[in-house]
Amino acid sequence: MKQHTHRLTFRTQGKGLVPITRPVLDWVRETGVFTGLLTLWCPHTSCSLTVQENADSTVRADIATFFETLVPEENGRYRHSTEGADDMPAHLRTMLTQSGLSIPIIDSAPALGIWQGLYLFEHRRAPHQREVVLHLFGT
Repeated sequence: MKQHTHRLTFRTQGKGLVPITRPVLDWVRETGVFTGLLTLWCPHTSCSLTVQENADSTVRADIATFFETLVPEENGRYRHSTEGADDMPAHLRTMLTQSGLSIPIIDSAPALGIWQGLYLFEHRRAPHQREVVLHLFGT
């Protein structure tokens, strides 16, 4: 068994789903692992990871709209606002989604469905530099 780790950095443009599938696929292929388990970890408290539809961008737009309705930014609604009105809503949105993903590796690629893609979900309005940590274990 082999283990590999890697860090990917992404620059977000503010709120929204940032596609990260291609760099993850490229790195997995470079490791030479044929069969294994890939873990993706997001070491931030105001963005998250998700597997989602990768063909129709209106899905991503609808998800963004849904989260705006589910966890609105409203002045005075939250006690925690150290970094602005989007601070606490970003933490709540992260809590409702995922900080980590585990995906089987089959034939040197993540076992994603034909319409699935990997996304970093930015929950803050301002652009940020975000990191995703990858850990791959396999043969």
